[in-house]
Amino acid sequence: MKKLMFLLTAAVMVALTLPAEKASGSSKDKDKKKPDPQAVLTLRGKVIDKETLTPLVFASVVVKESNVATVTNIDGEFIIKIPENEVSKNLEISFIGYKNKTIPLIELKDDGFRNIITLESAPIPLREIVIKPIMPDEIINNLVNSIPKNYPNIPNLMTAFYRETIRKNRSYISIGEALVEIFKAPYQNDLRFDATRIYKGRKNSEMAKSDTVLFKLQGGPVTSLELDLVKNPEAILTKDALKYYVYKLTGVVEIDGKPNYIIEFSQRPEITMPLFMGKLFVDTRSYALSGAEFGLNLSNKEEATSMFIRKKPLGMEVTPEVASYLVKYREQDGKWYFAYSRAEVRFKVNWKKRLFNTNYTTMSEMAVTDRTEEEVIKFAGKEKLRYTDVFIDEVAAFADENFWGEYNVIEPDQSIEQAIRRLARRVKFSDR
Repeated sequence: MKKLMFLLTAAVMVALTLPAEKASGSSKDKDKKKPDPQAVLTLRGKVIDKETLTPLVFASVVVKESNVATVTNIDGEFIIKIPENEVSKNLEISFIGYKNKTIPLIELKDDGFRNIITLESAPIPLREIVIKPIMPDEIINNLVNSIPKNYPNIPNLMTAFYRETIRKNRSYISIGEALVEIFKAPYQNDLRFDATRIYKGRKNSEMAKSDTVLFKLQGGPVTSLELDLVKNPEAILTKDALKYYVYKLTGVVEIDGKPNYIIEFSQRPEITMPLFMGKLFVDTRSYALSGAEFGLNLSNKEEATSMFIRKKPLGMEVTPEVASYLVKYREQDGKWYFAYSRAEVRFKVNWKKRLFNTNYTTMSEMAVTDRTEEEVIKFAGKEKLRYTDVFIDEVAAFADENFWGEYNVIEPDQSIEQAIRRLARRVKFSDR
């Protein structure tokens, strides 16, 4: 089971080194060309609860009848870029437990204006959905058995936005972003694996002279893909994993206009090694996994630390405090596709003979913004990112002053915007 657990914990693997390492990004594919961008319409908005006016975090924002999509940030804000030849289409906003909202694109204000979009909650009493008694283990078994019909058996080429940040206490010390391309292997083929490569990117990082430790995140976009629990089910979604967990059916919630079972899971009390706990959202009709919110059980601090930390200086004690994960899927034409993942881990760092400790928070998120099934070719080995790559180093080779262009990104949090402006006064993006 430990070997299987690596798949997900690798998504937040941290290397601590002394002193800071020099960026080692190569120039591979830097000069790779894409078709000239067409004219695009840029729309900004904020998604909030209709009654409380609170922002809805990680809501899905999709152009209907297309593969263009993004998600809202922690302030409920989004930015989406749409080819002008698609402005006659509609924008659909969805969030767990709320009614979907569809808005014609032509009704939204252009770039420079913040469109406020309200969603109405849609509670679903459990008794209205469950006609006959159903056990949570039965739902999980149905989910596993239904994977071949619910998820694509042909490869997809995806475009995605990836962001990675490292925060020391409340200050951001490292920010990296990239437009990445994903080779998404068929779900029913265990011999073909997902792969990702950087197309364009930028970074900024700052370490104060007093800092003696540098946190670096290994794997980057590669390990974000491992959060696809359907493609990588070993730790949670296999019949063998059932014996490690207790599952409970706790309710039904509306997602994308469809009722979903809420299955809560936690490790069995007799299991001592750190496993996962959280919620699975399962479509009541197809038994497809539409999303998951989960975290790692960190009660066994020594064991959990060994899973995350590759190396550290002598005299330092590093303890993981929080490890949370999120994955979302999008249904289209009867098939479900990987759409979004997020991993956040907070560490407490103590030095011997020092009075105060320091908190470091690492965050990585990936949002699929486009997808195609046409002319999908597997990436060459030299193009692919590896588990051992440090993204913040690799991305330096893919800088472009016309960064992003017509491509979709996740709207940055205000605190990140301020951090970028602060860091940019000292170091230009990727010019190190």
